Order: sequence, then C-alpha cells, then structure tokens
Amino acid sequence: MKHYRHKIFTTTIEENINKKILKPGDKLPSARSIKQEYKLSTSTVQSGYDYLVFKGLVTSLPRSGYVVAVQNNAETAADVYPDLPPIPHDPVFKNNISLTSSLQNHSEYTSFNVAVPSDTFVPQKLVLRTMQEVIREKGAALLRYYPANGSVELRELLSRRSAAHGAIIQPKELLITDGAIQALYIALATVTTSGDIIAVESPCVFSILETIVNLRLKTIEIPVRYKDGFDTDYLSNVCDKNQVKAIVLTPNFQNPTGILLSDEKKKKVLEIATQHQIPIIENDIYGDLYFNDSRPSNIRNFDTTGLVITYSSFSKTIAPGIRLGWLAAGRYYSKAERIKFSLGRSVTPLNQEVVIKLLSSSSYDRHLRSFRHQLEHQSITLLNQFKKHFPKQAYAHAPLGGYSIWIQLPPLVDMELFYAKCEQFRILFTPGSTFSHTNSYHHYYRMIFSQRVTNTSLEAIKKIGNFLKP
Repeated sequence: MKHYRHKIFTTTIEENINKKILKPGDKLPSARSIKQEYKLSTSTVQSGYDYLVFKGLVTSLPRSGYVVAVQNNAETAADVYPDLPPIPHDPVFKNNISLTSSLQNHSEYTSFNVAVPSDTFVPQKLVLRTMQEVIREKGAALLRYYPANGSVELRELLSRRSAAHGAIIQPKELLITDGAIQALYIALATVTTSGDIIAVESPCVFSILETIVNLRLKTIEIPVRYKDGFDTDYLSNVCDKNQVKAIVLTPNFQNPTGILLSDEKKKKVLEIATQHQIPIIENDIYGDLYFNDSRPSNIRNFDTTGLVITYSSFSKTIAPGIRLGWLAAGRYYSKAERIKFSLGRSVTPLNQEVVIKLLSSSSYDRHLRSFRHQLEHQSITLLNQFKKHFPKQAYAHAPLGGYSIWIQLPPLVDMELFYAKCEQFRILFTPGSTFSHTNSYHHYYRMIFSQRVTNTSLEAIKKIGNFLKP
C-alpha cells in the first residue's frame, strides 16, 4: 500500500476533528508551521491540506489559511428520523410471541411457558468444547459456503440414525435447514399454494399456526383427544368432504398435549392420506425425548411411496441456539430444494460441523440419556405437585416424553382472574387460547417442564392451586 508523507500530520488533524477536539471554525496551523514541525516540503504540506479539503474536513479561506469545515448533518441526521408512517405491529402476534417465547429471570418469575431446555440441561461444556475443536480443525473452511442442501456427511449421519429406529430416509432426499420452522415453511410451500386447505392438529403450537397464516393457507383443525390422540375418524370425514392439500401433525409427544400416537393410529393417518393422495408433514422434533425404553416410530416408518415429509431439529435436544434442522422431502424433494435455496444459500457451517462431531461419537446419545431422565423426573415432580394442590376437577395429562403437560381447569374457573393470580404469584403458563384459531381451549393451559424445577417453582404451583380450591 502506498504511504503518503502528508499522513504524518493529516491523521492527527482528522482524529481531532472526529473526536470533536477541533470544532467547526477552529483555525488550523499554517502551512509554514506544519512544514517546520514535521520537516516536510511545501508541496507535501499543500498535498495534505488539499486531501483534508477534499474529504470535507477542512476549508481554505483566502488570506486566512485553513479552518475546520462546518460539517453537513449527514451523520447526525441518521439518528433523527423524519415524520414517517407508523410502523404497523400486530398486537395479537406480539402478545402470542410474548406468551410462548418470553423467558423471565428465575429470580423474578417461575417460567413454565417457553419450550426450550433450561441452561442447566444444555450440555454447555460439551457443545462449546466441540465448537472449539471444530474451529481448530476446519479453520477458514467454516467461512465458505457449504452445499445448499447441507453437508454430505451430516445427511448420511441423519439417514443412519433414522434407519436405526425404522424410518428409511435417504441422504439424497434430506435438506439441512435453519431450524424446524424453516423446514416446515419449505414443506408447506412445496405442496400448497395460497388459499389451499390443510388439516392441522388441534390444539397446535403457535409457531406452526403462524407459519400457516403467513403462507395464506386455510386450516381445518383436527381434534387431538386425551385418550388416543389425533382423531382419525374426524380426519377421514374432513378429507372426504374437502380438497385437503396437506396434513400437518406431531405424532410423537405433541406440543402442547404431550400425547404419543400409537403405531395403529400412525398407520391409519397414512392410510387416509394415501387414499386421498394428501402429503403428510410430520414434525419429529420431540421424537428423541422419550421416557420409555425405546424410541417411538415415525409415520415415515410405514411409508413406501414418499408421501410423508418429515422434519426435525436439534434445538430441543441440544440447545435453542443450535439453529440446525432437517427436512426429509420424499417425492417432493426437487421443489423443496429450490425453495430452500431461495431462503438462504446454506446453513451455518459451524453448526453443521458441531452436530456432525456430536453424532459421530457417543456424546449426543449420552447427553440424550441424561436429558431424558431429567425431563421425566421434572414432569413427575410437577404432576405430583399439581395433583396435591389443584382441585380434583382439574386434569393434567401425564406425558410419555417431550416437554409439555396439558392442563384443563374446571369450566367455572374465571380464567382472567386465574391469570391475574398467576401474575401476582409470579408464575408463567401459556394460555390455551394461543394453540388454536378457535376459542376451544379457553380453560386449558400448557405447563413446560424443560426448565429447572426449584422449591420456588413448586411453591408457586402450590399457591395457584390452593387459590383455585373452594
């Protein structure tokens, strides 16, 4: 790089102007004094002042030398906004985001409303150590684009893991995504167009409902029953009478009910979808978080035609900041690949390599075994506290995995007063109203057990339960 001799004095003047030490109108040293102080030639000093004039920092005044220029207001104007139209915010959306995503400080609130693992349960040392190893090993390669559909090695590892529990997923049909919601968005955009009807489980997690709304799709809500989950008779009737373009459901430990569909139910959903040639989009984000001895099957286990699109992510099993999901697009891969590319060239290489390293060793499975044990213990602890202190007419469904306990309160309970008391006792649940476009779940709420249960948590549940008793 060429070095200009005048920089020896212009740099100092420029810094003093930027730091407001020199202010507009301040007189600068004469060319003669600069020449003597810095032992420069007349031409070099002149070049330096010409440079400062060119940058708009200095003004030349005839017979008076040089002064600091009056700055235009470009920089300060950036901080002052003119009168503009108000920025529109959807109050319902904003409220639902707060209800489902706002994790309060534990010293202030007991938070049972956000479906993420507690910092206590995130394998922080393992993940951070793995990140450091990946950075050392891969270096600058992590700064380049990875394949648009994801690392070949990662897709092969995911395929082998799926095969281990009976779901045949080919590496070449997998797309690595920036989390589960992006995977769902791609799946829906692949098989539907604006105005199409889709069948979705009810109650259903807010993030899925919002994705559907943003794609301008119409929904028919299919009840999820306490007894046996997704109502296939209801689904069959809906599909007979409507041109349903997709079925969206979470067969394993559904959010918010925590219900696990039996294999018979999963086969029945597939049978109905096959009869009408309707793609199934199954969310398997909680599939690895089972409390029994074996991992539950996916609907994909029974699919032989590529009709089932399966998606998942590692946000619930490792950490929410690991923004890495996947989509097995089946027969719809070609269009899904194009949509994925339009949403982003590739997923962060660092996160892909971290997950590759975790899946390539026993680390991930060791963490899962511990995490599942902790989740089960937490769910039992909360359920016992609920049964001890809530009215007998209240019902809580005991999950066999996942994060969620779905609670129904007696119909005579004033829910506005209930949530006011929750606020008073500094305890946060997610109201049932966020899980449907209808008002069917006014007397329900979701309690998440992935946050660490403390004596404070249990005391808060005791207080709110005793308040409800006659």
